Order: sequence, then structure tokens, then C-alpha cells
Amino acid sequence: MKYDFYAYMDRMKYIKRWQLMRSVQEENIMEHSYNVALYTHALAILKNKKFGGSVDVSKAVLYALYHESSEVMTGDLPTPIKYYNHSISDAYKDLERKACERLTEMLPKELGEEIAPFVLVDENSEEYKIMKAADRLAAYVKCLAELRSSNGEFVKAKKSIEEDLRKRKMPEVDYFLDKFAGSFTLTLDELESF
Repeated sequence: MKYDFYAYMDRMKYIKRWQLMRSVQEENIMEHSYNVALYTHALAILKNKKFGGSVDVSKAVLYALYHESSEVMTGDLPTPIKYYNHSISDAYKDLERKACERLTEMLPKELGEEIAPFVLVDENSEEYKIMKAADRLAAYVKCLAELRSSNGEFVKAKKSIEEDLRKRKMPEVDYFLDKFAGSFTLTLDELESF
């Protein structure tokens, strides 16, 4: 028997983000997932070490690694459509869940048992909450990169994403925004060199 899970995951590089907006630098969901995993790792560590949390860092990072898995079957539905109203949002969530279930069925039992909990996530967990904040943080960083390239298309998105991140009242997110986000607006020459 053959298993198609990893062939599907490899197709993440073909699914483009920000489809309704002109981007100076295109981004696919594979690249995005890496950034979300990177920021999730940082936020989970900050939560635990600086703000007294007890997040399972590995679980949070694995949620991030697989958080766009369904899109290899559904594509990336643009945010204004995905969240237009509750019925569309609920229907799309159901579709994403079904796609994730189908994907995990494409693994042998010994892998499926270990990977499925990170593809079919517990949305009520602290790890999921951290990952979702990192997902928005990655979108915010994308906006900063586009604005640095003089792409005014991302002005409104940056503002609304930053407002959303601040409203979460997550000290680890505020810390990341205050201590790291400004560096994303710098050129290579402006960054501190060794």
C-alpha cells in the first residue's frame, strides 16, 4: 500500500497566500508555515520563561507546522471571504476539518496515531491559542515587508492585524511586537552586523 500524505504536504509550496492583494514578494503556505512555527516557538518560550506559563512548546510548534495542511486540498480562501459571515466561516471550518481527516487517513497507522493530533488540533488549548497568535504575527510581518518595499496595498492589513494582536492581551505577543517587530522594517545594512 502507498501513502500520499507527504506528497500532499509537499504541494504546500504551490498554494499562494494573499491572493487578492498585489504583493512585491509572493508567499506560499509552506514558507508561511515555517514562519508561524518559528514565531510559535518564540511565543511559547516567552510565555513559559518570562510570563509564568506552562505551554507544551513542542505541541505548539507542531500545531504550527501542520496548521495549513487542509489548504493542500481546499486552497487558501482569502480572509475577507472566509470570515464574511458565520455560515461561510462555519462551513469552511467544517471543510478544513474534513480535509485534515482525509489527509491523516493517508498515513500508515503508526504515523497517523502520532501526527493526527497535530493536524486535527485541540482549538481550546493554550498551544493552539499561541499558534493562532503566531499565525497573525506572521501576517503582520508580511505586511511590514511589503510596506518596506513601498507597497501601500498592505497599509490597512497591517493596521487591522496589529490591532487584533494587541487586543489578544497576550504579554508574549506584546513583547514580540515591542522587541522584535521593528527590526523587520530595516534593510540588511540597517540591521546590526557582526
